[in-house]
This record gives sequence, structure tokens and C-alpha cells, in this order.
Amino acid sequence: MTVEATTPTAIEPAAAPLGTAVPDAAIDASAATVAADPALTSAPLDASLNAAVDNVETATTLLDTLREWLIVGGPVVWILLGMSVVALSILLIKLWQFYMPAPEGTRAVRRSLALWHQGKTDDAIAQLNTRQAVPAVLLLAMRGKRSGTDQQLLREELERVASFRLNQLKLLLRPLEVIANLAPLLGLLGTVLGMIVAFQNMEAAGSRVDPSVLSGGIWQALLTTAVGLAVAIPVVAVHSWMERRVERIAASLNDAVTQVFTHQPKPPVASGKVANAA
Repeated sequence: MTVEATTPTAIEPAAAPLGTAVPDAAIDASAATVAADPALTSAPLDASLNAAVDNVETATTLLDTLREWLIVGGPVVWILLGMSVVALSILLIKLWQFYMPAPEGTRAVRRSLALWHQGKTDDAIAQLNTRQAVPAVLLLAMRGKRSGTDQQLLREELERVASFRLNQLKLLLRPLEVIANLAPLLGLLGTVLGMIVAFQNMEAAGSRVDPSVLSGGIWQALLTTAVGLAVAIPVVAVHSWMERRVERIAASLNDAVTQVFTHQPKPPVASGKVANAA
């Protein structure tokens, strides 16, 4: 009886128990796998996220600087800040007043005067409205002229209405002028008060004066002057622009109303029946 020889089967190694140290070769192989995969090695931050972080840091820095200026400047800087808020509010109101209804009504006035010169008085009056300053006064002049109102009375009424409309456009310009004049003076006052405090500190220190203390007091004092000028300069520019705008509107109003009186509308052509009856 022959017995066949059998090859013994390979026995798989058992898994390493918990707590067994991982060989260095396995660690090196894992590191090589990570290095070979670019998705694992390069994970850059989103550009928008970086920009958002930078914006937050910049806003925080500006708020800190503003808070420091308010503390250092004292009540004068607070007053100037309040004046700047008032000036900005007036600017927004006047921009709405000058551009939403468009006081000149240039196109409507031109069409109306052209029709008036052609003798189409009804069509000329239909082009105008009372929401705008110049068309409203021109409408009153045309209606008075067409109805045959006394010239002297009509001129006085037109002058009254025109003055009222222009005063509405000049409204709130005086507070802007006051802010433009007071802001530099308040800044100078804050500087003088700050210098007084700085020199008082020098006197109290005696012979142990620290130059850094003096320089710090000086820049703190000059801060109010800088804030006062920063408020006054744009307010002066805006006030001058608005005054000039009111002057142009007044000139347009005067020109339009004068044309109603100096350029008489052409009389309508008489019909045949009226001519024969005459």
C-alpha cells in the first residue's frame, strides 16, 4: 500500500494583537501613499474665505482706531461726529429734493414755451405740472396771461410764488453753512484745550519730563483740529454746490416767466364763418 506524500498548507499569520507596535515600514508606506495623492497633500483655503477674514480684520482695526480717537479726543470729537451725521442727513435730503422732482423741468419747459409761441396755449399748459418749481410758476404765468389777469397783479403773484418755491429749495442750507463755519473752530478749541493739559502735565513732572509724554499730548491735541477740518471741508464744498444749483434754478425760472410776457402767442387763425360775419 502506497502512501502519497502531501505538502503541508501555509498557515496565515494571525493579526497583530492590540497594543502591538506598528513596524516602521508600514508607516513609511502610508506616508508615501499620502504624498502620492495630490488631493490629500494640497488642500488650499478658499480665496473668498481669505478675503472675508482680511475684511473682518480691517473692519476690526478701523473700529479700534475710531474708538481710540473718540476716547482721546474727548467731547469735542463727539460733537464733531454728531455734526457730521447731521450734515450727511441734510445732504441726502437735498439730493432727493434736487433730483427726484427735478425742479428745473427743462424738457417740459422747452416744449411748453415752444407751443406757447405757436399760439397753442392749451397744449402749452398741458405740458406743465405743479410738482416742479419752474414749471409750477410758468403754469401760473400762462394761466394768468391767458385769462387776461391784470399785469401788475399777475407779476406780484408770480414773484410771491417764485420766492416761496426758491425758499423751499434753500431750506436746510443755513445749517450746513453753520456746520462748515463751526467745525474748524471746534477743532481748534479742542487743540488748545489739549495743549493746555499737556503743558500742565509737563509742569507737574518738573525736571523729570519725558519727551514722549509731551509728544503724545501734542498729537492728541492736534487730533481735534484734524477731525474738525475733515468735517468742514466736504460740508463747504457741498454747501457751495447747492447754493449754485439754487441760483441756476432761479435764473431758469426768471427766463421762462419772462418769455411768457415778452413773446406773445400768435393769434389763432379765424375761420371763414367768423370772417364773413365780420
